[in-house]
Amino acid sequence: MDFKDLESKVKFWANERNTLHSGNAPKQFMKFIEESGELSQAILKNRPDDIADAFGDVMVTLIILAEQLNYDLVKCLNLAYEEIKDREGKTVNGVFLKE
Repeated sequence: MDFKDLESKVKFWANERNTLHSGNAPKQFMKFIEESGELSQAILKNRPDDIADAFGDVMVTLIILAEQLNYDLVKCLNLAYEEIKDREGKTVNGVFLKE
């Protein structure tokens, strides 16, 4: 299954549970932050299974949030990529620093 197929399934799931209203976006954002924190903990504790699960949870919350706010994640990713694709810089202590 590709990203668009999975994204559609997540949106259908969220719609069935009445969560796609834009008024829910602030709470959904907090859920995204919570799941991001779980990803952080899984990475820091080097728990591969928990990392995979947390990545999935982060994606689900982000897909729902984007739908609530009427954004297409692929278009947003494309905008970000176009901004960084020619960026010059170097990695210092594991973090890319643009010039």
